[in-house]
Amino acid sequence: MKKEYDILVIGSGLGGLVSALVLAKEGLKVCILEKNNQYGGNLQTFSRDKLIFDTGVHYLGGLSKGQNLHQYFSYLEIMDDLEIHKMNEDGYDKITFGDEGIEYPHAQGYDNFVQQLAEFFPNEKENLESYCEEIQYVCSQFPRYNVIGKDNYDSEILHLNTKRFIESVTSDKKLQSVLLGSNFLYGGDSENIPFYVHALTVNSYIQSAYKCIKGGSQISKLLIRKLRQYGAEVHKHSEVSEMIFNENDRLTSVKTKTGKEYSAKKFISNIEIRSTIKLMGEERLKKSFLNRVMSWEPVPSCFSVYLVLKPHTIPVFNYNIYHHSSEEHVWSTYRYTQETWPDTYMLSSTPSKHDPEFAESLTAISYMDFEEVKAWEDTGNTVADQHERGVRYEKFKQEKAEILINALEKKIPGLRQAIRNIYTSSPLSYRDYIGSFDGNMYGYIKNSENPLKTMVSPRTKIDNLFLTGQTVNMHGILGVTIGAFITCAEILGKELIDERLKQMVDQGESK
Repeated sequence: MKKEYDILVIGSGLGGLVSALVLAKEGLKVCILEKNNQYGGNLQTFSRDKLIFDTGVHYLGGLSKGQNLHQYFSYLEIMDDLEIHKMNEDGYDKITFGDEGIEYPHAQGYDNFVQQLAEFFPNEKENLESYCEEIQYVCSQFPRYNVIGKDNYDSEILHLNTKRFIESVTSDKKLQSVLLGSNFLYGGDSENIPFYVHALTVNSYIQSAYKCIKGGSQISKLLIRKLRQYGAEVHKHSEVSEMIFNENDRLTSVKTKTGKEYSAKKFISNIEIRSTIKLMGEERLKKSFLNRVMSWEPVPSCFSVYLVLKPHTIPVFNYNIYHHSSEEHVWSTYRYTQETWPDTYMLSSTPSKHDPEFAESLTAISYMDFEEVKAWEDTGNTVADQHERGVRYEKFKQEKAEILINALEKKIPGLRQAIRNIYTSSPLSYRDYIGSFDGNMYGYIKNSENPLKTMVSPRTKIDNLFLTGQTVNMHGILGVTIGAFITCAEILGKELIDERLKQMVDQGESK
């Protein structure tokens, strides 16, 4: 007898895992299929020299008691087991420009955020207060941002433009650049992007900012442990290669590359939207929808350097550095030339287990277009399916790493002498491990001129196939978690989801 599930989830990124757990908690029979050796999509970590490195999740916001991600993770029963530590309260992110030497802080807590920046911009205190009020207001207008309540978008807010908004808050050019300084978190375009993307991204961190001890993969491990407790099945090395439909165009089962067939009543796709369309068959979709999705421009990809350090060489810093070649460059940081790369980078450190005052490793990330690795686009290399890309590719990565380390040395003199080992990842690594289109970091570029163009309903034309993940709603841990609850509300009904979350919020408040 062929097993039939209530829900089959394709892909074990955060959106798939959260959706699966919400549904398993309701007693549904759930199965998840993952192509890779490791679960978790962007939550994946890897180990080098016995140290753990994150591929995607470098810090989390909104995790203090009563805040939204804390409430969602509490409902998913993983909050109490998360090993996290709070980042520097007076500057979880520090923004730097060129050779200036000043570090402009983004601090935790709205009053503190204003206070810390007002030290550098004493005449801008009121404008900073307006900025904080406005990002909170915009966030409050988003479905499920406050866990319960609003379930539709305000189109006026969707059309707000980041550049125009920031310019309306302050005319101080330097402060504009400082407020936009962490735009690496949403793909570096502050000219065209809707302001809600900026607001949703930074607001969580201003509320509270935490790092995952031992990496972001603990989130996926905890979710999978819970899923198994609720009777769900989770299979890795199970890449879905075919969707099978009946004569009424209803999805009945999927087949994996190894030939296994899995039947279910309903399906959730948590893989890249273009990959989902390929599996569905383009002929099943309206031409207008297909053209819309295929016209989306991917957010750029990145090149990362992971540095293993010699003991007692570099003091640890409990914040991220976002460095820009100039304050003007902040508006479009993803655009670069070979001569000026890296115009922008993000830098973070991990404390040594034996001597927490010193860093055991550094991670630096800068933009990289897929075009730079196009010569090797037909190669694939993962733990589950290992292939060499060749000497030329290794040389390419080595040269890029050298250039990035040269840039870092300006920030940390003597860094080279402190490095024990160097590891790298390119857009190809992100494409192969995360399954993103051309290795893009955060789905597709959103535009305030046409914000609905890149928004997709979790419901598809196939009445028992649903979507979740960063290409559907918002990216980031919070965005994808909220998106998963919205997907589940389509399956279980909004009222049920609201009722469950309300019970959980009420219990939390009575404790």
